Amino acid sequence: MKLTCQPCYYVFMDNHEINQEEMKIWHMWKGTFHTIFGRIVKEMSDHTGLSESDFGILDRLILFGEGKLRQQELADYMNWDKSRLSHHLKRMEKRGLVMRTPLDTDRGVQVGITSEGQSALDNARPIISQAMRKHFFAQLTEQDIELITRLAERTK
Repeated sequence: MKLTCQPCYYVFMDNHEINQEEMKIWHMWKGTFHTIFGRIVKEMSDHTGLSESDFGILDRLILFGEGKLRQQELADYMNWDKSRLSHHLKRMEKRGLVMRTPLDTDRGVQVGITSEGQSALDNARPIISQAMRKHFFAQLTEQDIELITRLAERTK
């Protein structure tokens, strides 16, 4: 999609126009999300040493695989390509958070969370919960929550 900036609106090749007010709202929405998310990740990282990606991998191993997943499944859950995941897992293995083992049945690899990885995840979850409450939920009214819920359901 090609974006052509004009004084009062943005025109896409399919001629759907976005006016400046809509574009401001879009940037405000994205900026707010990134600010809140960044604060939450920073608090988690400062207290646990885990990166956002570390947490995402450990969390998905537990949520979707009860501690173990095929590497390709994990890549799919992370929405990452195999190479990116492989490099990140190598760094996590060196830190003792995960282990990779070849599967006997085919050329696949299984990724498992270690006890150290489980401990790091267990330590991170309450910090993330507190940061989410502080930087997001504490700022919202019941009406805000209802509106966000309706918006999320309508736009998914």
